[in-house]
Amino acid sequence: MFSKKIPFNRYIQTTSYLNLKVALFLLCLAISIGVVGFMIIEGYTLNEAFYMTIITISTVGFQEAQPLSPLGRWFVSFLILINICVFAYAISAFTTYIIEGEIFKSMHMNEIQNKIEKLQGHTIVCGFGRYGSNTAEHFIKQNTNFVIIESKHNIIEDIDKQIKDILFVEGDATDDDVLLKAGIKKAKAIVCALDDDGSNILIALSARQLNPSINIISRVTFPKNVKKLKRAGADHIIMPEQIGGFYMAALVNKPGAVDFFSFLTSEYESDIDFDAIHYEDLPPSCQGKSIRDLAIKSKTGANVIAFRDEKGHYTLNPKPDTILTPRTRFIIIGSDEQLIQLREHFKNF
Repeated sequence: MFSKKIPFNRYIQTTSYLNLKVALFLLCLAISIGVVGFMIIEGYTLNEAFYMTIITISTVGFQEAQPLSPLGRWFVSFLILINICVFAYAISAFTTYIIEGEIFKSMHMNEIQNKIEKLQGHTIVCGFGRYGSNTAEHFIKQNTNFVIIESKHNIIEDIDKQIKDILFVEGDATDDDVLLKAGIKKAKAIVCALDDDGSNILIALSARQLNPSINIISRVTFPKNVKKLKRAGADHIIMPEQIGGFYMAALVNKPGAVDFFSFLTSEYESDIDFDAIHYEDLPPSCQGKSIRDLAIKSKTGANVIAFRDEKGHYTLNPKPDTILTPRTRFIIIGSDEQLIQLREHFKNF
């Protein structure tokens, strides 16, 4: 789906939009000059001056409100010449606005923003390069609600053309206003996938300030910036080169294990997936119960393969009497169907 780095163009061309505003301004200015001129030169009332101005600039040729003086005729001639240019410019700008589809693009952008504002618990992906596009591809397959933030106009345009119902915000992800527009305060996670470590650090700082509980995942290029990202508030830091090196070394020393893990994580060959059960996500009826009491294996077929304590330490193959406590979680492995049954099991426990 995202075989190449997709470029982004802006929906509303600033030039066309400004031309339309200028045309409206000139039209209003011409009407104002006409009204004031007729009132001063001919002594017309406001109603008469407005009427004369409208029939003059529209060149419809109705009867004059009152006979014009010689000076008034010179003023009308001047007003007609000026307004032929203004009217032609206004028609041209408005026609361009309609023909280029800017009005429909504006409506489309408003529709996207309205959908973003209704989201709750979504994920924000900052940057649509190699890693951002890959992340978005997996989110689409996993039916995860997400919003893309991208600053390049041509990338945004291609995203909207190629991916149905995609939600995006065009702008700089280091800008707080852009993050707010993407729904940062209601988001559950943010992925900092920009190529620049400094930008990812700034995003993490802003995200943590705007939403203290958000889960921040960031990529990093240089090892020296890992500590900076942690201080900025990043919960998880990914170094792609390090992961790639580990994977290649493991293929040499433990190829069988790597092949099995690749099978498990392949969305094209396997329906097996991982999930995490947090203490806080359990219904009250399940809290304080052990693995044995929860009957996860017997009721759903899924397996608890690890326990993470409040300090972040993992215990593999936890004992059946292990109990979840606040800030701890179980790591579960199972097929897609088993994980669905697991969620239903907790709802009906």
